Amino acid sequence: MPHPTRRSLLAASLAGPMVLGAAATRAQPATPIRFILDWKAQGPHAWYYIAQSRGFFREAGLEVTIDQGEGSAAAVTRVMSGAYDAGFGDINAVIQNAAQRPGEQPVMVYLVYNRAPYAIIARADGPVRTLKDLEGRQLGAPAGSATARMFPALAARNGVDPARVQIAAIAPNLVEQMLVQGQVDAIAQFSGTSYMNFVGMGRNPERDFRWFFYSDMGLDQYSNGVMVSQALLRNRPEAVRGLVSAINRAILEVAADPDAGVAELKRVEPLTEPAIERQRMLYMLRAQMVTPETQALGLGDLDDKRLEGAIGTVVQTYALPRSPGVREVFRRDFLPPREARVLAVAG
Repeated sequence: MPHPTRRSLLAASLAGPMVLGAAATRAQPATPIRFILDWKAQGPHAWYYIAQSRGFFREAGLEVTIDQGEGSAAAVTRVMSGAYDAGFGDINAVIQNAAQRPGEQPVMVYLVYNRAPYAIIARADGPVRTLKDLEGRQLGAPAGSATARMFPALAARNGVDPARVQIAAIAPNLVEQMLVQGQVDAIAQFSGTSYMNFVGMGRNPERDFRWFFYSDMGLDQYSNGVMVSQALLRNRPEAVRGLVSAINRAILEVAADPDAGVAELKRVEPLTEPAIERQRMLYMLRAQMVTPETQALGLGDLDDKRLEGAIGTVVQTYALPRSPGVREVFRRDFLPPREARVLAVAG
């Protein structure tokens, strides 16, 4: 039997502490993160569940609990309250809170919807043919709707008096139904949400409804992204980096294989209609996430000058007491390299 050499003995003696160190690292408890979505689980949420089921969060040292939400603006409030550590919410609500309660607002660390999906939707056979026609009528929206929160800015840009438009709070699962039944004159919703809900109701979204897209009517706003609490940002920056990396990885995997994302969503929500949610996912990927800006900067990042303009719009619309700086609203510090954030969408 050959005797060990000095070199092999030295290697073994060095390997021992390295193996023990790796084991100790693995044994460290995962950081718990409570994460809230903006809405009920739909196609564009599949990547969060994929990051969970495929162990991307776990590999980043995180134990993430995902809860469904009740609106993009409401998600911001829930993170601010301390009920959640992070979430998927509206950057314009972050701006508003940063102006009113600086130091308490969540901070966005990964922008998902580069083009805002805000839309006012009316029935084609109804009385609302222009935005001006909303005056004296009822506009329905969920209580936590970012689209409704940004309506005064849209109104100001288009000569509409928002004080003459009655906003009716509607349960999230009844928004499109109340429009179809004529119980409200129009609704304020994410375009992808309503578009596919109309399809699911057997309606033709193009023929049966009029669409007023905010982005086509003077509001070049950003929209939803991953935000974290001040406490998580301050106390666990490595957890923020891991969260962002895991979500980015999951988005790219789902974009490359939408069916896998829909299958995971079906596992989480058994009542999911796969065909509808696949279409909804692809709609949001192509319409809100693949833009000239994301092709240049990579998904997750944004243009500071454009954000400054968006901040100005929110501050002016709500007569806010101060104008937050870009870094109070968004920080790119935790983004993976650009080459790891290039989005390609499969059919």
